[in-house]
Amino acid sequence: MADIIQHDKEITENLASWNSKPLLRLVYRAMHVEIASELSGVPGDIIEVGSGIGNIKEVIPQCVRTDLFPNPWLDRTENVYALTCEDASVANLILFDVFHHLRYPGTALREIHRVLRPGGRAILYEPAMGLLGRIVFGAFHHEPIALSAPITWTAPEGWTADDADYYAAQGNASRIFPPSSLGTCIEGLRLDVVRRSAQLSYVASGGYSGRQLYPDSAYPAMRKLDGILDLLPSIFATRMLVALRKPED
Repeated sequence: MADIIQHDKEITENLASWNSKPLLRLVYRAMHVEIASELSGVPGDIIEVGSGIGNIKEVIPQCVRTDLFPNPWLDRTENVYALTCEDASVANLILFDVFHHLRYPGTALREIHRVLRPGGRAILYEPAMGLLGRIVFGAFHHEPIALSAPITWTAPEGWTADDADYYAAQGNASRIFPPSSLGTCIEGLRLDVVRRSAQLSYVASGGYSGRQLYPDSAYPAMRKLDGILDLLPSIFATRMLVALRKPED
């Protein structure tokens, strides 16, 4: 519980960085635009689980922002293991830097499948484990990448969402959703998109807590460099977008 409370404290600190760092807002806006481009067109709610400081509304204004803790900028509280949504009621679920915090990813994906409408999508935005990603997240981030640690797919019998504790394994999305698995189904969800990107513009921005390594004015040039580095994702990928769709039939 103490670790989860620490997470809430970090959210408050992130909000201060967001308000004082224009470059941070630029790089996150670009990532949110990428997410918006993959939303399904089926009718229904768009819900972000684990919204943190809730900045996605600047790009997707109709998005319902949720997190484990109430905050003034959020719409409601939600736990991805036990969503309050009715069956087949949600058009899109967005998890930005949430999936690698799920100790039991299979259990969470089953709950996501339950609430998605047929044709609806779950969109995950996660660290990617290209060579650069392994260096950046392995050496300069406090959370483990855990590339060789076992993944516990399903929660044990008797476990409930209230038992959820702090967990982090930044490499899990790369392990569970390799590009070679495109078109396969995982917990009833079809893997439609796995897109890995360099996002050097994000890495060199310093994120929420690191030192900014280039001036705001250089952002357009950094984005052009990103486009070149994206051609070699095995080397340069630091971020990945995953889109999972609930089949219509």
